[in-house]
Amino acid sequence: MERLCSSPLHENISTALDKHLESIHVVQARRKDEIVNASSRQRHGPPRCQDERVVLALAVALRALCLATRKVRTMLWSAFQMTLPK
Repeated sequence: MERLCSSPLHENISTALDKHLESIHVVQARRKDEIVNASSRQRHGPPRCQDERVVLALAVALRALCLATRKVRTMLWSAFQMTLPK
């Protein structure tokens, strides 16, 4: 989009994209923790408190990803509107 408008876009756009990517990495890590915890629970029996913390951490990460996705969609829409010919 920067090439289309022949000028750099606002720095908030790249910041929003970076936060979105970071949120994706956090969700992936929390999901991996959940899978590891579920596989170890099958072998050793059910420690419920630890399992609930892992699921809660995944839920918090998903909420952050949802918010970051909304922000990045808005930023990309704004950037697109700036690149349209007048």
